[in-house]
Amino acid sequence: MNEITSYWWILLILFAIVFYKFILRVFFGMVMVPEDKIGLVTKKFVLFGTDKSLPDGRIIATKGEAGYQAKTLAPGLYWGMWIWQYSIDMTSFTLIPEGKIGLVLSKDGKEIPTGRILARKVESDNFQDATAFLDNGGQKGRQTAFITTGSYRINTFLFEIVITDQIKIFENMIGIVTALDGEPIPQGQIAGKFVNDHNNFQDFDKFLEQGGNRGLQPQVMLAGSYYINTWGILIEQNPMTDVPIGYVGVVISYIGEDGQDVTGDTFKHGNIVSKGQRGVWMEPFGPGKYALNKYTTKLEAVPTTNLVLNWANARSESHDLDKNLSTITVRSKDGFPFNLDVAQIIHVPAAEAPKVIARFGSMNNLVSQVLEPTIGNYFRNSAQDSDVISFLTTRKERQESAKNHIKLVLDEYNVNAVDTLIGDIVPPDSLMKTLTDRKLAEEEQKTYQTQRMAQEQRQGMEKETAIADMQKEIVRASQSVEIAQRTADATVKKAEGDATSLKLNVNAEAEATKMRANAEAEATKARAGAQAEATKLNASAEAERISKTGLAEAEKIMAIGKSTAEAYQLQVSAMGGDNFTRYKVTEEIGKGNIKVIPDVLISGNGGSDGSISGLLGLKLMEMMDTKDSKDLKEVKNQNPKK
Repeated sequence: MNEITSYWWILLILFAIVFYKFILRVFFGMVMVPEDKIGLVTKKFVLFGTDKSLPDGRIIATKGEAGYQAKTLAPGLYWGMWIWQYSIDMTSFTLIPEGKIGLVLSKDGKEIPTGRILARKVESDNFQDATAFLDNGGQKGRQTAFITTGSYRINTFLFEIVITDQIKIFENMIGIVTALDGEPIPQGQIAGKFVNDHNNFQDFDKFLEQGGNRGLQPQVMLAGSYYINTWGILIEQNPMTDVPIGYVGVVISYIGEDGQDVTGDTFKHGNIVSKGQRGVWMEPFGPGKYALNKYTTKLEAVPTTNLVLNWANARSESHDLDKNLSTITVRSKDGFPFNLDVAQIIHVPAAEAPKVIARFGSMNNLVSQVLEPTIGNYFRNSAQDSDVISFLTTRKERQESAKNHIKLVLDEYNVNAVDTLIGDIVPPDSLMKTLTDRKLAEEEQKTYQTQRMAQEQRQGMEKETAIADMQKEIVRASQSVEIAQRTADATVKKAEGDATSLKLNVNAEAEATKMRANAEAEATKARAGAQAEATKLNASAEAERISKTGLAEAEKIMAIGKSTAEAYQLQVSAMGGDNFTRYKVTEEIGKGNIKVIPDVLISGNGGSDGSISGLLGLKLMEMMDTKDSKDLKEVKNQNPKK
């Protein structure tokens, strides 16, 4: 019996080990949520309590009703989530990548008020607390709030996340904003009012709280990256408005309050207002780039440099303001039609540019409405008072008159007329042929007169030439006489000069000889004196030398004698008187090379060493002779005069 019980216990333990998750889930209601998941809870039924079902129109339970639960399970371990009562769906975190935002659509909540398209923001921990969202009055539908880059625990039973890109406005571009929600635009306006503190429309709830209007917005967005809810804001990118150098920009605003005209009673041709009001702004923009909303403002570029406008068919300037102008056709007093080209130079002062735009609307209108009729009519009227020939010959005067007249007219339109120039004048061909023939005849007559005068001048010239030729011979003879006279005078002058030169040379030579003799005598005298002085100095020096040499020799002899005497005295003391005497005698015999004994001495006593003694004696004598020879050479070297 015990063995059977043990067997069943073993089976039970093995079953528990193998099916422990099933046992814990079924009998203990255990739920384990992984670290990268959240648990979405569905409650199948309610056992206890009065709130067993959801209110009408609701799909998310916040108070334990049956259905999808607002509360989710964060990563961790949970008990009591019985399998027959709860269904748990594991889902991943909601991840918003870099450069993206998450737009939120709520499936439950209060109804959005009529006239609105977006639900207002409520506190819900970035939509991670579904219970707080519903309890705080969150509305169903598209939300004004959104979530940015990061990971979120989002209950996807309640919220749907749509990931979209950030809004990027590029360099030299602006963003024109249109709001899709808000208050209606006031009557009489084309754009909403200015609203501040909404961080470039990134806080759409703030925009709505301050009464922002739906539709076109007056503010624009500059280059950069923005978190924009594209369900509530549309962005259209446009280039910045550029005012080139040499121009000013006159701004025409279509929005704002009606402003009071700032030009006073003197200008009655338009409404010029202060900046920010509706109308033409009094202060134009200088050269540069501006962030202007092209739907709420318009910028008219007005050139402030001198402009040349050509009334000519074949010519037009780069500004194209004269592209519709053509050569002016006029009719003269005598009925001839002819064409003329005109160039008008104008200048619009920067301060007057708003008045020009307020009066005409654009520079093209100024040209077409004022300049074209004014200049055309002036020259047509001027041509009718003169015939063609007179018009041609008085061109300079007519140009000056046109300049003065047009200047007076343009001053009334706040434009300066700098100059008026008449270009090419083209009369009719028939008139030109008549004028050409007349001119040719006049020129031929002038030619004949010129030729006749030339012949007369030639005759006179030949006569004068003949007279000039005779005059040359007379002049040549006169010049020969003059030359001879001057040659003789030159010869006399040369002889006088030679005599004077010879005299001067002789005197100079005598004076030079005298000076050389004196110089030689002085030199001889100086040499004799120098020689005598040198001889005297040499004699004195020689005497001094001999005196000093004798004294030195005497002192030397005295020193040698004294040292020799002292040496002898020391030798006598050392050797004794007799021995020293014998030594000196022997030394003198040796110095005198006197042979005291024969070279070979043969002893007659018959001793055994007699031969050896004789050889030794010979060798001793040889050595003495060698020593005496060396001493004699040393003495001679010391006293070469002896």
